[in-house]
Amino acid sequence: MRAYATAVALTFAIAASAADAQQLPVKRQAKPTRPAITAEDLMSRLYVYSDDSLAGRAAGTPYHDKATEILAGWAKQIGLKPMGDSGTFFQSVPLLRRAWVTSPVVVGERTFTYLKDYGVFAQWGTKPFDGADVIFGGLLGDTAVHLTADQTKGKVIVFGFTPELAAKGLQVQFTSALMSRPVGGAAAIVLPLLDDAPSAIRGYFMQGEMVTPPSGGPQMTMPPVIVASNAMTEALAGGPLATVKWGTATVRYTGKIELRDSPTASRNVVALLEGSDPVLKNQYVAIGAHSDHVGTRPGSVDHDSLRAYNIEVERIKAGLSDGASPAPAQLAAIKVNVDSIRVIRRSRADSIANGADDDGSGSVAVAEIAEAFAGDKVRPRRSILFVWHMGEEIGLVGSDWYTRHPTVPRDSIVAQLNMDMVGRGAASDLKGGGPTYLQLVGTRRLSTELGDLVETVNKMRKTPFTFDYTFDAPGHPENIYCRSDHASYARYGIPVAFFTTGLHADYHQVTDEAQYIDYPHMASVTQFVHDVALAVANADHRPVVDKPKPASPNAPCKQ
Repeated sequence: MRAYATAVALTFAIAASAADAQQLPVKRQAKPTRPAITAEDLMSRLYVYSDDSLAGRAAGTPYHDKATEILAGWAKQIGLKPMGDSGTFFQSVPLLRRAWVTSPVVVGERTFTYLKDYGVFAQWGTKPFDGADVIFGGLLGDTAVHLTADQTKGKVIVFGFTPELAAKGLQVQFTSALMSRPVGGAAAIVLPLLDDAPSAIRGYFMQGEMVTPPSGGPQMTMPPVIVASNAMTEALAGGPLATVKWGTATVRYTGKIELRDSPTASRNVVALLEGSDPVLKNQYVAIGAHSDHVGTRPGSVDHDSLRAYNIEVERIKAGLSDGASPAPAQLAAIKVNVDSIRVIRRSRADSIANGADDDGSGSVAVAEIAEAFAGDKVRPRRSILFVWHMGEEIGLVGSDWYTRHPTVPRDSIVAQLNMDMVGRGAASDLKGGGPTYLQLVGTRRLSTELGDLVETVNKMRKTPFTFDYTFDAPGHPENIYCRSDHASYARYGIPVAFFTTGLHADYHQVTDEAQYIDYPHMASVTQFVHDVALAVANADHRPVVDKPKPASPNAPCKQ
Protein backbone atom coordinates (compact mmCIF):
# COMPACT_ATOMS: atom_id res chain seq x y z
CA MET A 1 0.00 0.00 0.00
CA ARG A 2 1.27 3.45 -0.88
CA ALA A 3 2.91 5.21 2.07
CA TYR A 4 2.17 8.69 3.32
CA ALA A 5 5.39 9.15 5.30
CA THR A 6 4.23 6.82 8.07
CA ALA A 7 6.58 4.42 9.84
CA VAL A 8 7.98 3.70 13.24
CA ALA A 9 11.35 4.32 14.82
CA LEU A 10 14.30 1.91 14.94
CA THR A 11 15.54 1.05 18.39
CA PHE A 12 16.29 -2.23 20.12
CA ALA A 13 13.21 -3.95 21.26
CA ILE A 14 11.26 -5.85 23.83
CA ALA A 15 11.69 -9.58 24.26
CA ALA A 16 10.26 -11.95 21.68
CA SER A 17 6.88 -13.34 22.66
CA ALA A 18 6.18 -17.04 23.04
CA ALA A 19 3.97 -16.90 19.94
CA ASP A 20 6.88 -15.48 17.96
CA ALA A 21 8.71 -18.75 18.45
CA GLN A 22 6.11 -20.56 16.33
CA GLN A 23 6.74 -18.76 13.04
CA LEU A 24 6.83 -20.38 9.61
CA PRO A 25 10.26 -20.92 8.07
CA VAL A 26 12.19 -18.06 6.49
CA LYS A 27 12.61 -20.11 3.29
CA ARG A 28 10.30 -22.72 1.79
CA GLN A 29 10.39 -24.89 -1.32
CA ALA A 30 7.59 -24.10 -3.78
CA LYS A 31 5.16 -26.85 -4.73
CA PRO A 32 2.91 -27.18 -7.82
CA THR A 33 -0.40 -25.35 -7.49
CA ARG A 34 -3.89 -26.59 -8.38
CA PRO A 35 -7.12 -24.85 -9.48
CA ALA A 36 -8.68 -24.77 -6.01
CA ILE A 37 -7.79 -21.71 -3.91
CA THR A 38 -5.82 -23.04 -0.95
CA ALA A 39 -3.52 -21.78 1.76
CA GLU A 40 -0.88 -24.21 0.49
CA ASP A 41 -0.95 -22.73 -3.02
CA LEU A 42 -0.83 -19.16 -1.77
CA MET A 43 2.13 -20.07 0.43
CA SER A 44 3.98 -21.67 -2.46
CA ARG A 45 3.48 -18.61 -4.65
CA LEU A 46 4.25 -16.01 -1.99
CA TYR A 47 7.52 -17.55 -0.82
CA VAL A 48 8.67 -17.26 -4.45
CA TYR A 49 7.28 -13.77 -5.01
CA SER A 50 8.70 -12.24 -1.82
CA ASP A 51 12.06 -14.00 -1.89
CA ASP A 52 15.25 -12.05 -1.17
CA SER A 53 16.31 -12.64 -4.79
CA LEU A 54 13.73 -10.04 -5.88
CA ALA A 55 15.33 -7.42 -3.58
CA GLY A 56 12.02 -5.77 -2.65
CA ARG A 57 10.63 -5.39 -6.22
CA ALA A 58 11.13 -1.62 -6.45
CA ALA A 59 9.52 -0.18 -9.59
CA GLY A 60 11.95 0.67 -12.35
CA THR A 61 14.56 -1.87 -11.25
CA PRO A 62 15.64 -5.19 -12.80
CA TYR A 63 14.24 -6.88 -9.68
CA HIS A 64 10.75 -5.64 -10.45
CA ASP A 65 11.20 -6.79 -14.05
CA LYS A 66 12.05 -10.22 -12.63
CA ALA A 67 8.88 -10.12 -10.53
CA THR A 68 6.74 -9.31 -13.55
CA GLU A 69 8.36 -12.23 -15.42
CA ILE A 70 7.09 -14.48 -12.63
CA LEU A 71 3.56 -13.05 -12.92
CA ALA A 72 3.52 -13.35 -16.70
CA GLY A 73 4.81 -16.91 -16.39
CA TRP A 74 1.94 -17.80 -14.08
CA ALA A 75 -0.57 -16.15 -16.42
CA LYS A 76 0.77 -18.15 -19.36
CA GLN A 77 0.78 -21.38 -17.37
CA ILE A 78 -2.83 -20.81 -16.31
CA GLY A 79 -3.81 -20.29 -19.94
CA LEU A 80 -4.81 -16.62 -19.82
CA LYS A 81 -4.82 -14.43 -22.91
CA PRO A 82 -2.07 -11.75 -23.11
CA MET A 83 -3.55 -8.25 -23.03
CA GLY A 84 -0.46 -6.08 -22.92
CA ASP A 85 1.54 -4.45 -25.72
CA SER A 86 2.04 -6.23 -29.05
CA GLY A 87 0.47 -9.51 -28.01
CA THR A 88 2.45 -9.83 -24.76
CA PHE A 89 1.43 -9.82 -21.11
CA PHE A 90 3.40 -6.59 -20.55
CA GLN A 91 2.18 -3.01 -20.86
CA SER A 92 5.13 -0.61 -20.81
CA VAL A 93 4.82 2.37 -18.44
CA PRO A 94 7.16 5.37 -18.90
CA LEU A 95 9.12 6.59 -15.89
CA LEU A 96 11.89 9.01 -15.03
CA ARG A 97 14.99 7.98 -13.12
CA ARG A 98 15.65 10.88 -10.80
CA ALA A 99 19.00 11.68 -9.23
CA TRP A 100 20.32 14.61 -7.23
CA VAL A 101 23.54 16.30 -8.24
CA THR A 102 24.90 17.88 -5.06
CA SER A 103 27.99 19.32 -3.47
CA PRO A 104 28.92 19.46 0.24
CA VAL A 105 27.19 22.12 2.31
CA VAL A 106 29.71 24.43 3.97
CA VAL A 107 28.67 26.49 6.98
CA GLY A 108 31.57 28.45 8.43
CA GLU A 109 34.31 25.91 9.05
CA ARG A 110 31.97 22.92 9.06
CA THR A 111 31.22 20.71 6.05
CA PHE A 112 28.12 18.52 5.68
CA THR A 113 27.82 15.83 3.02
CA TYR A 114 24.92 14.42 1.02
CA LEU A 115 23.63 10.99 2.10
CA LYS A 116 25.43 11.33 5.41
CA ASP A 117 24.33 14.61 6.97
CA TYR A 118 21.37 15.36 4.75
CA GLY A 119 19.03 13.93 2.15
CA VAL A 120 16.59 15.51 -0.29
CA PHE A 121 12.91 14.63 -0.47
CA ALA A 122 12.49 13.63 -4.13
CA GLN A 123 8.73 13.28 -4.45
CA TRP A 124 8.40 16.32 -6.65
CA GLY A 125 10.35 18.17 -9.30
CA THR A 126 12.15 21.12 -7.76
CA LYS A 127 14.03 24.30 -8.51
CA PRO A 128 17.81 23.73 -8.48
CA PHE A 129 19.84 26.18 -6.39
CA ASP A 130 23.45 26.89 -5.51
CA GLY A 131 23.88 28.97 -2.38
CA ALA A 132 21.38 31.31 -0.76
CA ASP A 133 20.92 33.34 2.41
CA VAL A 134 19.49 31.41 5.34
CA ILE A 135 16.62 32.53 7.55
CA PHE A 136 15.26 30.79 10.63
CA GLY A 137 11.55 30.21 10.10
CA GLY A 138 10.76 29.48 13.73
CA LEU A 139 9.24 26.46 15.40
CA LEU A 140 6.34 25.00 13.47
CA GLY A 141 3.41 24.81 15.85
CA ASP A 142 4.24 28.20 17.42
CA THR A 143 1.26 30.46 16.67
CA ALA A 144 3.31 33.58 17.44
CA VAL A 145 5.38 33.12 14.26
CA HIS A 146 4.21 35.31 11.37
CA LEU A 147 6.71 35.13 8.51
CA THR A 148 5.81 36.82 5.26
CA ALA A 149 6.49 35.77 1.68
CA ASP A 150 8.83 38.74 1.28
CA GLN A 151 10.96 37.50 4.17
CA THR A 152 11.33 33.99 2.74
CA LYS A 153 11.57 34.65 -1.00
CA GLY A 154 14.81 33.23 -2.37
CA LYS A 155 15.96 32.12 1.09
CA VAL A 156 16.85 28.79 2.60
CA ILE A 157 14.33 28.45 5.44
CA VAL A 158 15.26 26.42 8.51
CA PHE A 159 12.31 25.18 10.58
CA GLY A 160 12.12 23.51 13.96
CA PHE A 161 9.16 21.97 15.77
CA THR A 162 7.47 22.72 19.05
CA PRO A 163 7.48 19.77 21.49
CA GLU A 164 3.74 19.40 20.94
CA LEU A 165 4.13 19.11 17.17
CA ALA A 166 7.17 16.84 17.48
CA ALA A 167 5.08 14.43 19.57
CA LYS A 168 2.55 14.07 16.73
CA GLY A 169 4.96 12.26 14.46
CA LEU A 170 6.92 12.77 11.27
CA GLN A 171 3.95 12.85 8.89
CA VAL A 172 2.34 15.77 10.72
CA GLN A 173 5.66 17.59 11.04
CA PHE A 174 6.47 17.22 7.35
CA THR A 175 3.03 18.32 6.22
CA SER A 176 3.16 21.32 8.54
CA ALA A 177 6.44 22.43 7.00
CA LEU A 178 4.94 22.44 3.52
CA MET A 179 1.54 23.91 4.33
CA SER A 180 1.74 26.31 7.25
CA ARG A 181 4.33 28.84 6.10
CA PRO A 182 4.93 30.94 2.94
CA VAL A 183 7.47 28.58 1.36
CA GLY A 184 6.51 28.74 -2.32
CA GLY A 185 9.17 31.28 -3.21
CA ALA A 186 11.89 29.82 -1.01
CA ALA A 187 15.14 28.43 -2.39
CA ALA A 188 14.91 25.42 -0.08
CA ILE A 189 13.42 24.19 3.20
CA VAL A 190 15.57 22.53 5.87
CA LEU A 191 13.96 20.27 8.49
CA PRO A 192 15.73 18.66 11.47
CA LEU A 193 14.22 15.23 10.90
CA LEU A 194 17.14 13.01 9.97
CA ASP A 195 18.45 12.06 13.40
CA ASP A 196 15.05 10.99 14.73
CA ALA A 197 13.60 9.60 11.49
CA PRO A 198 12.40 5.99 11.58
CA SER A 199 14.64 3.58 9.70
CA ALA A 200 12.25 3.17 6.75
CA ILE A 201 11.77 6.91 6.32
CA ARG A 202 15.46 7.70 6.84
CA GLY A 203 16.25 5.20 4.10
CA TYR A 204 13.69 6.89 1.83
CA PHE A 205 15.24 10.32 2.37
CA MET A 206 18.76 8.99 1.87
CA GLN A 207 18.23 7.31 -1.49
CA GLY A 208 20.68 8.53 -4.08
CA GLU A 209 18.05 8.19 -6.78
CA MET A 210 14.47 7.11 -7.34
CA VAL A 211 12.01 6.58 -10.16
CA THR A 212 8.92 8.70 -10.65
CA PRO A 213 6.25 9.21 -13.32
CA PRO A 214 6.99 11.85 -15.97
CA SER A 215 3.92 13.80 -14.89
CA GLY A 216 5.65 14.48 -11.57
CA GLY A 217 8.80 15.79 -13.25
CA PRO A 218 10.69 19.06 -13.54
CA GLN A 219 7.71 21.17 -14.59
CA MET A 220 6.72 21.37 -10.90
CA THR A 221 8.26 24.15 -8.85
CA MET A 222 8.43 23.03 -5.22
CA PRO A 223 11.58 24.14 -3.42
CA PRO A 224 13.89 21.29 -2.42
CA VAL A 225 13.07 19.88 1.02
CA ILE A 226 16.34 19.06 2.78
CA VAL A 227 16.05 16.58 5.63
CA ALA A 228 19.09 17.30 7.77
CA SER A 229 20.84 16.20 10.92
CA ASN A 230 20.37 18.26 14.06
CA ALA A 231 24.00 19.38 13.79
CA MET A 232 23.57 20.69 10.25
CA THR A 233 20.26 22.36 11.09
CA GLU A 234 21.71 24.15 14.13
CA ALA A 235 24.76 25.26 12.15
CA LEU A 236 22.50 26.83 9.52
CA ALA A 237 20.23 28.42 12.13
CA GLY A 238 23.14 29.78 14.17
CA GLY A 239 22.42 27.82 17.35
CA PRO A 240 19.91 25.52 19.09
CA LEU A 241 16.56 26.01 17.40
CA ALA A 242 14.74 26.60 20.67
CA THR A 243 16.89 29.69 21.34
CA VAL A 244 17.03 31.34 17.91
CA LYS A 245 14.49 34.08 17.20
CA TRP A 246 12.25 33.43 14.22
CA GLY A 247 12.88 35.66 11.22
CA THR A 248 16.60 35.88 12.01
CA ALA A 249 18.92 35.95 8.99
CA THR A 250 21.77 33.66 9.94
CA VAL A 251 24.45 32.51 7.47
CA ARG A 252 24.81 31.87 3.77
CA TYR A 253 24.15 28.36 2.51
CA THR A 254 27.03 27.33 0.26
CA GLY A 255 26.25 24.19 -1.69
CA LYS A 256 24.55 22.90 -4.81
CA ILE A 257 21.37 20.86 -5.27
CA GLU A 258 20.19 20.09 -8.78
CA LEU A 259 17.73 17.52 -10.05
CA ARG A 260 18.56 15.46 -13.13
CA ASP A 261 16.11 13.10 -14.81
CA SER A 262 16.64 10.39 -17.41
CA PRO A 263 13.89 8.35 -19.09
CA THR A 264 13.29 4.72 -18.13
CA ALA A 265 10.28 2.40 -18.02
CA SER A 266 8.55 -0.34 -16.06
CA ARG A 267 5.55 -2.49 -16.88
CA ASN A 268 2.09 -3.66 -15.89
CA VAL A 269 1.11 -7.30 -16.40
CA VAL A 270 -2.30 -7.66 -18.09
CA ALA A 271 -4.16 -10.90 -18.84
CA LEU A 272 -7.67 -11.99 -19.74
CA LEU A 273 -10.04 -14.90 -19.18
CA GLU A 274 -12.72 -14.60 -21.86
CA GLY A 275 -16.32 -14.88 -20.72
CA SER A 276 -18.79 -17.47 -21.96
CA ASP A 277 -21.69 -15.21 -22.96
CA PRO A 278 -21.42 -14.10 -26.63
CA VAL A 279 -22.59 -10.58 -25.73
CA LEU A 280 -21.52 -10.07 -22.12
CA LYS A 281 -17.98 -11.32 -22.80
CA ASN A 282 -17.36 -7.83 -24.17
CA GLN A 283 -17.76 -6.47 -20.65
CA TYR A 284 -15.06 -6.95 -18.04
CA VAL A 285 -14.71 -7.46 -14.30
CA ALA A 286 -11.22 -6.19 -13.44
CA ILE A 287 -9.28 -7.80 -10.60
CA GLY A 288 -6.04 -6.17 -9.56
CA ALA A 289 -3.15 -5.82 -7.15
CA HIS A 290 0.16 -3.97 -7.26
CA SER A 291 3.30 -5.87 -8.16
CA ASP A 292 5.96 -3.54 -6.73
CA HIS A 293 7.27 -2.78 -3.26
CA VAL A 294 9.90 -0.41 -1.83
CA GLY A 295 13.18 -2.22 -2.51
CA THR A 296 16.12 -2.29 -0.13
CA ARG A 297 17.25 0.00 2.68
CA PRO A 298 20.71 1.54 3.14
CA GLY A 299 22.50 -0.55 5.74
CA SER A 300 21.20 -3.54 7.70
CA VAL A 301 19.14 -3.80 10.86
CA ASP A 302 18.62 -6.68 13.27
CA HIS A 303 15.43 -8.25 11.94
CA ASP A 304 14.02 -9.65 15.19
CA SER A 305 14.83 -6.64 17.36
CA LEU A 306 13.24 -4.27 14.87
CA ARG A 307 10.13 -6.41 14.57
CA ALA A 308 9.65 -6.77 18.31
CA TYR A 309 10.08 -3.03 18.77
CA ASN A 310 7.60 -2.17 16.03
CA ILE A 311 5.03 -4.58 17.44
CA GLU A 312 5.25 -2.76 20.76
CA VAL A 313 4.89 0.61 19.03
CA GLU A 314 1.73 -0.61 17.32
CA ARG A 315 0.40 -1.82 20.66
CA ILE A 316 0.88 1.67 22.08
CA LYS A 317 -0.72 3.27 19.00
CA ALA A 318 -3.77 1.03 19.41
CA GLY A 319 -4.59 2.93 22.59
CA LEU A 320 -4.32 6.36 20.94
CA SER A 321 -6.76 8.29 18.78
CA ASP A 322 -6.73 7.80 15.00
CA GLY A 323 -3.64 9.27 13.35
CA ALA A 324 -1.83 9.93 16.64
CA SER A 325 1.74 8.82 17.22
CA PRO A 326 3.34 7.65 20.47
CA ALA A 327 5.04 10.38 22.48
CA PRO A 328 8.86 10.35 22.61
CA ALA A 329 8.69 9.33 26.28
CA GLN A 330 6.57 6.30 25.36
CA LEU A 331 9.04 5.26 22.69
CA ALA A 332 11.98 5.76 25.02
CA ALA A 333 10.34 3.47 27.57
CA ILE A 334 10.47 0.51 25.19
CA LYS A 335 13.40 -1.65 26.24
CA VAL A 336 15.11 -4.61 24.64
CA ASN A 337 15.79 -8.05 25.94
CA VAL A 338 17.96 -9.29 23.10
CA ASP A 339 19.05 -12.34 25.07
CA SER A 340 15.51 -13.76 25.10
CA ILE A 341 15.27 -13.34 21.34
CA ARG A 342 18.59 -15.10 20.83
CA VAL A 343 17.33 -18.08 22.83
CA ILE A 344 14.74 -18.57 20.06
CA ARG A 345 16.87 -17.75 17.01
CA ARG A 346 20.22 -16.34 16.04
CA SER A 347 20.75 -12.77 14.90
CA ARG A 348 19.70 -11.96 11.34
CA ALA A 349 20.86 -8.78 9.61
CA ASP A 350 18.28 -7.58 7.09
CA SER A 351 18.09 -4.80 4.51
CA ILE A 352 15.45 -6.10 2.05
CA ALA A 353 11.86 -4.88 2.28
CA ASN A 354 10.36 -8.06 0.82
CA GLY A 355 6.75 -6.81 0.74
CA ALA A 356 5.18 -10.20 1.40
CA ASP A 357 1.91 -8.64 2.52
CA ASP A 358 2.36 -5.33 0.66
CA ASP A 359 1.45 -6.38 -1.93
CA GLY A 360 2.86 -9.81 -2.52
CA SER A 361 -0.30 -11.13 -0.89
CA GLY A 362 -2.57 -9.35 -3.36
CA SER A 363 -0.40 -10.26 -6.33
CA VAL A 364 -0.43 -14.00 -5.62
CA ALA A 365 -4.12 -13.88 -4.69
CA VAL A 366 -4.88 -12.51 -8.18
CA ALA A 367 -2.95 -15.43 -9.68
CA GLU A 368 -4.86 -17.91 -7.51
CA ILE A 369 -8.20 -16.42 -8.54
CA ALA A 370 -7.17 -16.59 -12.19
CA GLU A 371 -6.19 -20.24 -11.84
CA ALA A 372 -9.49 -21.02 -10.12
CA PHE A 373 -11.55 -19.37 -12.87
CA ALA A 374 -9.51 -21.05 -15.61
CA GLY A 375 -10.06 -24.44 -13.97
CA ASP A 376 -13.84 -24.15 -13.77
CA LYS A 377 -15.86 -26.23 -16.22
CA VAL A 378 -18.22 -23.31 -16.83
CA ARG A 379 -16.67 -19.91 -17.32
CA PRO A 380 -18.30 -16.70 -16.03
CA ARG A 381 -20.54 -14.83 -18.47
CA ARG A 382 -18.49 -11.66 -18.48
CA SER A 383 -14.75 -11.66 -19.12
CA ILE A 384 -12.34 -11.35 -16.21
CA LEU A 385 -9.48 -8.88 -16.67
CA PHE A 386 -6.42 -9.42 -14.47
CA VAL A 387 -4.09 -6.44 -14.03
CA TRP A 388 -0.99 -6.47 -11.88
CA HIS A 389 -0.18 -2.76 -11.62
CA MET A 390 3.39 -1.53 -11.23
CA GLY A 391 4.37 1.58 -9.30
CA GLU A 392 1.62 1.83 -6.70
CA GLU A 393 4.30 2.65 -4.14
CA ILE A 394 5.46 5.69 -6.10
CA GLY A 395 2.02 7.17 -6.64
CA LEU A 396 -0.45 4.69 -8.22
CA VAL A 397 1.60 5.01 -11.41
CA GLY A 398 0.71 1.73 -13.10
CA SER A 399 -3.02 1.97 -12.46
CA ASP A 400 -2.97 5.61 -13.55
CA TRP A 401 -1.31 4.59 -16.81
CA TYR A 402 -3.58 1.60 -17.39
CA THR A 403 -6.80 3.54 -16.86
CA ARG A 404 -5.55 6.28 -19.18
CA HIS A 405 -4.40 3.70 -21.77
CA PRO A 406 -6.65 0.66 -21.19
CA THR A 407 -6.23 -2.41 -23.36
CA VAL A 408 -10.01 -2.95 -23.38
CA PRO A 409 -12.59 -0.18 -23.83
CA ARG A 410 -12.62 1.68 -20.52
CA ASP A 411 -16.40 2.00 -20.38
CA SER A 412 -16.70 -1.79 -20.78
CA ILE A 413 -15.07 -2.35 -17.34
CA VAL A 414 -18.11 -2.87 -15.11
CA ALA A 415 -16.23 -3.00 -11.78
CA GLN A 416 -12.71 -3.17 -10.38
CA LEU A 417 -11.88 -5.36 -7.38
CA ASN A 418 -8.57 -4.43 -5.76
CA MET A 419 -6.54 -6.38 -3.21
CA ASP A 420 -3.70 -4.72 -1.33
CA MET A 421 -2.36 -6.35 1.85
CA VAL A 422 -4.72 -9.30 2.35
CA GLY A 423 -2.37 -11.58 4.27
CA ARG A 424 -2.72 -10.51 7.88
CA GLY A 425 -5.59 -9.10 10.00
CA ALA A 426 -5.14 -11.07 13.22
CA ALA A 427 -5.90 -9.60 16.64
CA SER A 428 -2.15 -9.29 17.14
CA ASP A 429 -1.90 -7.18 13.97
CA LEU A 430 -4.52 -4.53 14.66
CA LYS A 431 -7.31 -3.60 17.01
CA GLY A 432 -10.45 -5.57 16.23
CA GLY A 433 -8.63 -8.14 14.10
CA GLY A 434 -9.41 -11.83 14.06
CA PRO A 435 -10.09 -14.88 11.86
CA THR A 436 -13.04 -13.25 10.10
CA TYR A 437 -11.70 -9.68 9.94
CA LEU A 438 -11.76 -7.82 6.60
CA GLN A 439 -11.68 -4.12 5.76
CA LEU A 440 -13.85 -2.87 2.91
CA VAL A 441 -13.27 0.48 1.25
CA GLY A 442 -15.13 2.15 -1.60
CA THR A 443 -17.81 -0.49 -2.15
CA ARG A 444 -20.67 2.03 -2.15
CA ARG A 445 -18.79 5.16 -3.23
CA LEU A 446 -20.17 4.90 -6.78
CA SER A 447 -22.59 1.98 -6.75
CA THR A 448 -24.90 1.08 -3.88
CA GLU A 449 -25.68 -2.09 -5.78
CA LEU A 450 -22.05 -3.25 -5.78
CA GLY A 451 -21.81 -2.70 -2.03
CA ASP A 452 -25.02 -4.64 -1.49
CA LEU A 453 -23.79 -7.48 -3.70
CA VAL A 454 -20.58 -7.76 -1.64
CA GLU A 455 -22.68 -8.04 1.52
CA THR A 456 -24.98 -10.63 -0.09
CA VAL A 457 -22.08 -12.83 -1.19
CA ASN A 458 -20.67 -12.63 2.33
CA LYS A 459 -23.94 -13.79 3.90
CA MET A 460 -23.80 -16.91 1.73
CA ARG A 461 -20.46 -17.96 3.22
CA LYS A 462 -20.36 -20.76 5.76
CA THR A 463 -18.37 -18.43 8.00
CA PRO A 464 -19.08 -14.81 6.97
CA PHE A 465 -16.48 -12.09 7.34
CA THR A 466 -16.89 -9.31 9.86
CA PHE A 467 -16.50 -6.20 7.73
CA ASP A 468 -14.70 -3.12 9.03
CA TYR A 469 -15.85 -0.01 7.15
CA THR A 470 -13.98 2.38 9.46
CA PHE A 471 -11.37 3.34 6.88
CA ASP A 472 -14.02 4.06 4.24
CA ALA A 473 -15.32 7.02 6.23
CA PRO A 474 -15.07 10.35 4.37
CA GLY A 475 -12.16 12.36 5.69
CA HIS A 476 -10.58 9.48 7.63
CA PRO A 477 -6.98 10.53 8.45
CA GLU A 478 -5.40 7.37 7.03
CA ASN A 479 -6.73 8.33 3.56
CA ILE A 480 -6.97 4.66 2.58
CA TYR A 481 -9.51 5.25 -0.21
CA CYS A 482 -6.92 7.25 -2.14
CA ARG A 483 -3.90 5.10 -1.36
CA SER A 484 -4.27 2.09 -3.64
CA ASP A 485 -4.98 1.32 -7.28
CA HIS A 486 -8.78 1.17 -7.16
CA ALA A 487 -8.73 4.98 -6.91
CA SER A 488 -7.46 5.22 -10.50
CA TYR A 489 -10.54 3.33 -11.73
CA ALA A 490 -13.02 5.17 -9.51
CA ARG A 491 -12.01 8.53 -10.95
CA TYR A 492 -13.55 7.37 -14.26
CA GLY A 493 -16.79 6.37 -12.57
CA ILE A 494 -15.99 2.64 -12.51
CA PRO A 495 -17.46 1.03 -9.36
CA VAL A 496 -14.72 -0.33 -7.10
CA ALA A 497 -14.32 -2.56 -4.09
CA PHE A 498 -11.10 -2.52 -2.10
CA PHE A 499 -10.31 -5.54 0.08
CA THR A 500 -7.56 -5.38 2.71
CA THR A 501 -6.74 -6.91 6.06
CA GLY A 502 -5.13 -3.65 7.12
CA LEU A 503 -1.88 -2.08 8.21
CA HIS A 504 0.36 -3.66 10.84
CA ALA A 505 3.77 -3.43 12.51
CA ASP A 506 5.62 -4.86 9.49
CA TYR A 507 4.17 -2.34 7.02
CA HIS A 508 6.98 -0.98 4.81
CA GLN A 509 9.58 -2.63 7.02
CA VAL A 510 12.23 -5.22 6.21
CA THR A 511 10.17 -7.54 8.41
CA ASP A 512 7.25 -7.88 5.96
CA GLU A 513 8.09 -11.46 5.03
CA ALA A 514 6.27 -14.61 3.94
CA GLN A 515 6.88 -16.31 7.29
CA TYR A 516 4.45 -13.93 9.06
CA ILE A 517 1.46 -14.33 6.71
CA ASP A 518 -1.78 -15.90 7.97
CA TYR A 519 -2.36 -18.22 5.00
CA PRO A 520 -5.73 -19.71 6.03
CA HIS A 521 -7.13 -16.17 6.51
CA MET A 522 -5.58 -15.09 3.21
CA ALA A 523 -7.16 -18.05 1.43
CA SER A 524 -10.56 -17.08 2.81
CA VAL A 525 -10.17 -13.51 1.55
CA THR A 526 -8.98 -14.73 -1.86
CA GLN A 527 -11.93 -17.09 -2.21
CA PHE A 528 -14.30 -14.31 -1.21
CA VAL A 529 -12.95 -11.92 -3.86
CA HIS A 530 -13.28 -14.73 -6.41
CA ASP A 531 -16.91 -15.22 -5.39
CA VAL A 532 -17.68 -11.50 -5.58
CA ALA A 533 -16.10 -11.35 -9.05
CA LEU A 534 -18.17 -14.34 -10.15
CA ALA A 535 -21.38 -12.72 -8.89
CA VAL A 536 -20.61 -9.49 -10.78
CA ALA A 537 -19.59 -11.42 -13.90
CA ASN A 538 -22.79 -13.49 -13.98
CA ALA A 539 -25.27 -10.75 -13.07
CA ASP A 540 -27.93 -9.83 -15.61
CA HIS A 541 -26.75 -6.21 -15.62
CA ARG A 542 -23.63 -4.31 -14.69
CA PRO A 543 -23.55 -2.60 -11.25
CA VAL A 544 -25.67 0.54 -11.44
CA VAL A 545 -23.74 3.75 -10.80
CA ASP A 546 -26.13 5.74 -8.61
CA LYS A 547 -23.62 8.04 -6.89
CA PRO A 548 -21.99 11.15 -8.37
CA LYS A 549 -18.95 10.46 -10.50
CA PRO A 550 -15.82 12.61 -10.07
CA ALA A 551 -16.14 15.83 -12.02
CA SER A 552 -12.88 15.04 -13.83
CA PRO A 553 -10.47 12.09 -13.84
CA ASN A 554 -7.75 14.66 -13.16
CA ALA A 555 -9.40 15.98 -10.00
CA PRO A 556 -7.61 15.16 -6.71
CA CYS A 557 -8.89 12.06 -4.94
CA LYS A 558 -10.93 12.77 -1.82
CA GLN A 559 -11.16 10.41 1.10
